[in-house]
Amino acid sequence: MEKIILIKYGELTTKKVNRNLFINKIYENMHNALSNYDVKIIKNRDRMFIETNDKTIDNVVNIVKNIFGIHSIVITCRVKTDIEEIESSVLEITKKINFKTFKVETDRADKSFPVTSMDFSKRIGALILKNIPNIKVDVHNPEYLLRIEIRHDYTYIYEKEIKALGGYPVGIAGKGLLMLSGGIDSPVAGYLAMKRGIKLECIYFESPPHTSIAAKNKVKKLVSILNTYQASIKLHIINFTEIQEAIYKNINPEYMITIMRRMMYRISEKVLHENNCLVLINGESVGQVASQTLTSMSVINNVTTTPVIRPVACLDKLEIIDIAKRINTYETSILPYEDCCTIFLPKHPVINPKLEKSLEYEKEFDYNSMIEKAILEKETITISLNQKTFDI
Repeated sequence: MEKIILIKYGELTTKKVNRNLFINKIYENMHNALSNYDVKIIKNRDRMFIETNDKTIDNVVNIVKNIFGIHSIVITCRVKTDIEEIESSVLEITKKINFKTFKVETDRADKSFPVTSMDFSKRIGALILKNIPNIKVDVHNPEYLLRIEIRHDYTYIYEKEIKALGGYPVGIAGKGLLMLSGGIDSPVAGYLAMKRGIKLECIYFESPPHTSIAAKNKVKKLVSILNTYQASIKLHIINFTEIQEAIYKNINPEYMITIMRRMMYRISEKVLHENNCLVLINGESVGQVASQTLTSMSVINNVTTTPVIRPVACLDKLEIIDIAKRINTYETSILPYEDCCTIFLPKHPVINPKLEKSLEYEKEFDYNSMIEKAILEKETITISLNQKTFDI
């Protein structure tokens, strides 16, 4: 009898023709995430198994539970599919556990096994009752639930399942470019996009000297936290100072945020195409600020033909904060360092901007040459799992 990790697939079990494609992507992501560990990963259409030593098994589980596409994880005992060996292993396991009530559930995946699932559960239940005193069966609310999966070569005996993230494996849907600020919403949007199988690259707009090195490092730290779910993420850093100062000098204050966001979208679309991304992703939430009313979104979105995904668009702020806390980005996001969206903030930004006015205001300065310069001079770095932390 040996301990191994058993992986149960999530939503991808609904896939048919493309199922192997999804499984292979999980395998690839898992292999990358566990590159520092001595493991053997075995995959098939129904399950995935990880063989490792007992000393690192908990560390491996903690990494694997953050890989999208997995429904649950089990630390299980693996034995040969032989009735006598299964029974002796069950007794060895259950005699080490203190419980008063129990239930046995059997999944007979190998239909050539001579005993049905229900009958084998009854047989194992009787065996436990006979050999462990002062216990009883409770099929509705057992203190201890013993699960047995019978497969052709091996049988797996376990009790607890560790809930994983579900969703689709990162990368299966292609790449998206996340417009990452230092706030609460955009890291959550990136997390939710990854859950749907989108591999992230990120773009961040800085405006030195108006924004600080600490603000930039804050964003790098947020990317390093998202590395929990995607081992390596490319971050494109755009110097937005010249464009932002031109907007401040030439544009009606009411329209400054609208024009600024339109410039960011233009730049992001160009960077997206350069890096073979398919969609833009951002943390816009309907009605949260002036630039996120439906009218504002429509006017701002007008500069791009690229699909834009807004994963938190219909969540309220408290729901977004709950997710941010769960994925450990919240405490970093609330650090008090200003980004491009919070400097030069007008007192009364327009809530319902007009496209015609936006187009007219944009004629006041040569933004095309500024955009080309900003893209040409962009800084691109790759932030990876286990990389050093950033000073903020």
